[in-house]
Amino acid sequence: MANSPLVTYTRLSPNHSGKRTCSISRITPHAVVGQLSVERICDCFKDSSRQASCNYCIGADGRIGLCVDEENRSWCSSSRDNDHRAVTIECASDLTEPYTMKPEVYAALVDLCVDICRRNGKKRLVWIANRDKALNYSVRSDEMLLTVHRWFARKSCPGNWLFGKLGDLAQEVNSRLGE
Repeated sequence: MANSPLVTYTRLSPNHSGKRTCSISRITPHAVVGQLSVERICDCFKDSSRQASCNYCIGADGRIGLCVDEENRSWCSSSRDNDHRAVTIECASDLTEPYTMKPEVYAALVDLCVDICRRNGKKRLVWIANRDKALNYSVRSDEMLLTVHRWFARKSCPGNWLFGKLGDLAQEVNSRLGE
């Protein structure tokens, strides 16, 4: 399994569980809560004492970093089951709710989601805003499901700004996958 060619910075974290036990069928974007660079986001996960990581990160300028190889399970969404299935992405955002992301970050998130879907043979990104319906949805072999951290822990992540745009994100990704 290859990592995204969109990566411009790599600092691998020791915080992961090794190889996934499930195939990739989800993408879980997060708000990192800070307008940080990819270098700074990756630095957040360099110590094993942190007990957290992500597969990719997107800095405030839209550059994409790699923290955990895509073939490995990151420790990101407070759910072992989700993390074994999801490519997790920490995105630079404002410090306070609604954790707004800069246009460069959102554009890079769209690009990265398209790339992840294509490399994993997926033709459609699915967004279902209702937690129970989403987690009970049977993802088809050619689909990828968006999930959010707030479904697995008492957090507002990815913030109301991105949560409100996930339908648009799926639509934009699907439009590009259909090209």
